Amino acid sequence: MRITIPSRDGEFEGYLALPQIEVSGPTPWPGVVVVHDLTGLTDDIRAIADRFATAGYVAVAPNLYSRGGFPRCLRSMFGDLMAGRGRVFDDLDAARQLVANRHDCSGRVGVVGFCIGGGFALLAATRAFDASAPYYGDLPADLSVLEGACPVVASYGRRDPMPTLRGAARRLEAALREHGVPHDVKEYPAAGHSFANRMVPGPLNLLLRVPGVAYHHESSEDAWQRVLAFFAEHLV
Repeated sequence: MRITIPSRDGEFEGYLALPQIEVSGPTPWPGVVVVHDLTGLTDDIRAIADRFATAGYVAVAPNLYSRGGFPRCLRSMFGDLMAGRGRVFDDLDAARQLVANRHDCSGRVGVVGFCIGGGFALLAATRAFDASAPYYGDLPADLSVLEGACPVVASYGRRDPMPTLRGAARRLEAALREHGVPHDVKEYPAAGHSFANRMVPGPLNLLLRVPGVAYHHESSEDAWQRVLAFFAEHLV
């Protein structure tokens, strides 16, 4: 369902998906914030939130483009990601608080993100989230910022064409191990970028014009099972 998320500098839009008691058991349930990729809050991201709800999570997907439109907000997102602070992080915290404060949530909340959202999910692991699941997200320039991070389950594709993501899984695993952060990092040999996103072709979907960017079912399903198992260990 479409929702409005209050934040300290104004409201913004989001999508909320709730478990069914018949399937997921009685409340309270853990929560998860789903951070969209460059394409925004699409049907794909809503479907991922729905799938988390089916698995027993109160899921919210904030629309990080709802205040200012795509070009302006995208520039702002890149700036916030590089700086490690800004409105996007404030909005993610607002989404986390909305979920955590619900009567049907246990208060334990994870974060999952894709592409640029994966970069935010990884940095959000150093904030108030209880587990983080970045998918093919850029690493911070200074990996020492991950000291004290919550548990991280990360997924990358070996065929990812993005130069900044070459060897990212290896570097991230080394950093998490160095800082004693519980983790599960995996690189999928047959997968490229956006391997867990079912993107709809269209003139505005520039990602699909890049070779090596495509959904890969086997890798996506394996990553999904890893994330669910990891979240069950650290959130439930």
